[in-house]
Order: sequence, then C-alpha cells, then structure tokens
Amino acid sequence: MSEDSFSATERAAMKQRAEEVRAAKGVKGAAKKAKEFDACMEAIAALEGLDRLVAERFHVVVTEEAPQLDPKTWYGFPSYARDGKVVTFVQPASKFDTRYTSIGFNEDAHLDDGAMWATSFAVVEWTDEVERTLRELVRKAA
Repeated sequence: MSEDSFSATERAAMKQRAEEVRAAKGVKGAAKKAKEFDACMEAIAALEGLDRLVAERFHVVVTEEAPQLDPKTWYGFPSYARDGKVVTFVQPASKFDTRYTSIGFNEDAHLDDGAMWATSFAVVEWTDEVERTLRELVRKAA
C-alpha cells in the first residue's frame, strides 16, 4: 500500500501511535501506568467542545465502572486497557473531521452477543440515557 493511500490525518495518527510506543519503551510497572495515565489526561485536556465533554464524562464512567482498566492513549485517543490491550476508547470527531465523537470497543471487550454486535457508538449529545448505556457497556466490556 502506498503512502498516498492514507490521508494526512491518518498518517499523523500512525506517527502518534509510534511515538506512544517509543515513549513507553523501557518504562515498566507503576511508572509506565503513571506515564500512560498522564498521557490520557493530556489527550482529554487537549480536546474542545463536545469531544472534551464526552471524553471527560467517559473517563468518569470507566474509572467508576471498570477501575481495573488502565487509562492510556492509543493513536492519540483517550483509551482504557486491560493487560496492555485497549478495550475501549474515545475517538474525537475533531481527529478525523467527522460529524460525531464515537466510543469504540476493541476485540478484547466482552461485548459478544450472538452472531453480531456493535463495537462503536456515535455520541452527539451527553445525556443521562447515554451515560446509563455506556455504563452498562463498560461493565460488560471489562
């Protein structure tokens, strides 16, 4: 695949991921978790508008419902991992100039439900119902 196959935004995300991997190299244990936590908080703080609101509220949801998941970044997204593998993340609309912020769940999330299930959810407004639904999903995913 040629470099022209990726947009500038996608290439920037890949470079960001490579930097995340480099930054974690050689750092272990509590120091690594602290560094990843700080990176997650910085990623959230850098957001604006609805992206920031969703990321801040989702951080609260994850820390309350699944404190065993570790905050970190993944392609620059605020994310939460189990044993180093990202379970769930916030993809800000501003990252790829999309019309909505989304909450995604990777294959390590325990959301399996029959022959098909959703792994990404668009969030256009933070409401009590959205929060309730995400709390249920995070509990199940963790």
